Amino acid sequence: MSEVPQKLEKDGTTVSIGDPNATVTVHLYEDPRCPVCEEFELTGGGPVLRNWVLQRKAKAEYTLASFLDDRLGGNGSKRAVNALRAALEVGKFAEYHAVLYAHQPDELNDGFTEARLLELASLVDGLRSPSFDTAVKGMRHQDFITRSQQQYQQAGTYEGRPGPGTPAVDINGRRVPDEDFEAIFDEEGFASLLSMAEPAS
Repeated sequence: MSEVPQKLEKDGTTVSIGDPNATVTVHLYEDPRCPVCEEFELTGGGPVLRNWVLQRKAKAEYTLASFLDDRLGGNGSKRAVNALRAALEVGKFAEYHAVLYAHQPDELNDGFTEARLLELASLVDGLRSPSFDTAVKGMRHQDFITRSQQQYQQAGTYEGRPGPGTPAVDINGRRVPDEDFEAIFDEEGFASLLSMAEPAS
């Protein structure tokens, strides 16, 4: 994914991956500790989305939540969001994001420790550096963590709580409705949702 643009949008919280001129934009709300997000990323629509991004047919956007820390205890989500923001600084967000979900600890285990995040960063070519390591150890991007969680909370509600739940998926500005939610976990189903969002030729 290093061959496509990776940047922070002007709102200061949205991480954008892919061709800015792509006709399909998929906005994802995810918490790094969320096992349902892991399911989406590894065996659901995630691989389809990455393929569309690489083909420059779609752009992926991410709002990174950290509510599971408060709900389950610990700071793993916040530490992971901070590390992902540090990876974006050197254009490695997409690669590191994929690694974190491929090695996600159990939801109840606050496993995204500083040491583990650095260990996993070593799996991404060119990510580890004194600056990156310092950012991870010092939680350099605390403001980003806070503002991203606030942005998540403003995006909807789920079971009476602020925030739309994770993963939540918007395609070209439209939230995937409950009746189509299972389709995001099926490669063919998610590809169909993306195809329906493409403008008519």
